[in-house]
Amino acid sequence: MAEFCRLAAAHGADAVAISPVHAQFASNLNRFGPYAPSNRAALNVMHISEPSEFNESSELVKWPEAAAAKMAALRSAFALFQNQESLSAYRTESGIGIERHAIFEALQSVFKQQGGISQDWRQWPAAFRDPEGFAVKEFTKQHADEVMFHAYLQYRAERDLGAAQAASRQAGMKIGLIADLAVGTDPAGSHSWSRQTEVLRGLEIGAPPDAINREGQSWGITAFSPRGLRHSGFSAFIEMLRHALRHAGGVRIDHIMGLARLWVIPHGFKSSQGAYLRMPVQDLLRLVALESQRHQAVILGEDLGTLPDGFQSRLENAGISGLRVLWFEKDGPRFKAPSTWSKGAVAMTSTHDLSTVAGWWQGKDIEWRDKLGMAGDDAHTRDLERQALWGAFREAGVTESEMPKLNESAVVADSACAFLGKSASALALLPIEDALAAVEQPNLPGTVDEHPNWRRRLPASPASLFGRPDVAARLTAINEARKT
Repeated sequence: MAEFCRLAAAHGADAVAISPVHAQFASNLNRFGPYAPSNRAALNVMHISEPSEFNESSELVKWPEAAAAKMAALRSAFALFQNQESLSAYRTESGIGIERHAIFEALQSVFKQQGGISQDWRQWPAAFRDPEGFAVKEFTKQHADEVMFHAYLQYRAERDLGAAQAASRQAGMKIGLIADLAVGTDPAGSHSWSRQTEVLRGLEIGAPPDAINREGQSWGITAFSPRGLRHSGFSAFIEMLRHALRHAGGVRIDHIMGLARLWVIPHGFKSSQGAYLRMPVQDLLRLVALESQRHQAVILGEDLGTLPDGFQSRLENAGISGLRVLWFEKDGPRFKAPSTWSKGAVAMTSTHDLSTVAGWWQGKDIEWRDKLGMAGDDAHTRDLERQALWGAFREAGVTESEMPKLNESAVVADSACAFLGKSASALALLPIEDALAAVEQPNLPGTVDEHPNWRRRLPASPASLFGRPDVAARLTAINEARKT
């Protein structure tokens, strides 16, 4: 990541936005989706820069195998670790949040070795469900080395993430890393165990039916309880924000309308049978603004989907930048001119949940949805949209060519980059997939194993990627367009 940031800065970038790097489950190496983490106030230790003996060259990442090799390498590194004073200082400075996460990970690890005890803390023996109880305190004493190992992993992860942010700023970026804050956590994870009175119980969060997902969505995760937040003085929310901004120049808040209301679904019910739960939005927005000032960081909010009335204006008044995505910036059938896009927002060609530019042009998203029996655009509608998009490109002056054929999607990605650069928005973010004119999207909402979500490997090292003439040309097109 540090190398990627340095090279991006050399090509004119002021920021690099990343997917969530929240903590997963060290004892369950099959878990790798970044938006259903164990804890949003701890880091994913799989991203630690520690070489392992597992080498793979496949197009898709084999997470379980790679993670097992990484964990083995990290345990070997821990056995040789000598700087106990630095680790001890880190544990003291990080406070109860990191310490409880380390204890939780140690509990899961030991229970897995012993067998017969569920990995879900809600199924643990009652004495271990209380993080402040006698049984947990005794466990912590008896397994001090295992707890220390998991604290060491957080120490290493923070050190590496801090180095990446430092590299970005030293390379001249004004913002550097923009972290990503997932909307919730796995109810079986360390955050729910650590802060049981501050999270929702018996409810999953998701989204109501909309134009993209007509059956609605249930994400299998939980989130903060509005009553629990108030009773605790919003301590968990503040801890989460500060952790996200500790090594970043900004943060993107996933599904930011969740600060105003959450679509909650009782366990066992369909997502369409959910209801809205009102959140203390004014307090939450004020806390976001306060931490933004304290850290001198930008705040982005994913405001895509079904929004409360006047919510985007409320975000603007709070100094939070919403997202303006090419596919949704339309007036009826026409795509809006980039000069009319919101100045205070962030312009994007696409997101990780939507088709890439090249994939959209080829109809790859339609192909996937047809294959999986999911609702979406049909071929005729897409033909009309292609004409409208290319017409908007021509009107904006980013191309004078006739409309490309379906197999000429790289040309469309070229024009989309220049179009993005012409947006009136203060910040423009180009997904790496569109810089590469990649066809496949990283994630397809509504799927688990049917689509290889979060497994697609970038085709080369950062140096090779930025050294590609087509990538360099697209980044140059954005830079030139931003000047006009």
